[in-house]
Amino acid sequence: MDKIIPLTSELLVSLVSFAVLFVVMWKFALPPITKMLDERAEKIKDSLEKAEETRVEAERLLNEYKEQLAAARLESSRVIEQGRKVAETMKDEIVAKANEERESILARAREEIQGEKRVALAELQASVADLSVAVAGRIIGTTLSAADHAALIEKYVAEVGTLNEN
Repeated sequence: MDKIIPLTSELLVSLVSFAVLFVVMWKFALPPITKMLDERAEKIKDSLEKAEETRVEAERLLNEYKEQLAAARLESSRVIEQGRKVAETMKDEIVAKANEERESILARAREEIQGEKRVALAELQASVADLSVAVAGRIIGTTLSAADHAALIEKYVAEVGTLNEN
């Protein structure tokens, strides 16, 4: 058992050595170690705060981006709808203008046809009147004077005109 329990002198020297070493460590080694651990804890705390700030800023930017995206979608749908309305209006205007031009062309064509018809009827009436007077003159066997000729033509034209109206 002697060997397990140290001698008193050795125990005292060991205790004094331990105390001196403990004081030296407490005085010179512990403050830098504590300072280093405090700085490390402060850096970790700052990093966590910055990470939280970054997360909050990222969420704010994400929400802002979502709002801008929603606004852009709304604006694009508004522009598309406006373009659709403008196209519809232009189409209606073009169709209306085409119908107007068609009606105008048809009206001019009808007027031209009526004019041509009147001219043709007048020419036909004059030709028929001249032929009728010539035929009447041959049937009668006499020549008509210019006044008789004009009176017969007027009478015939009046009769033919009343026939055209029926």
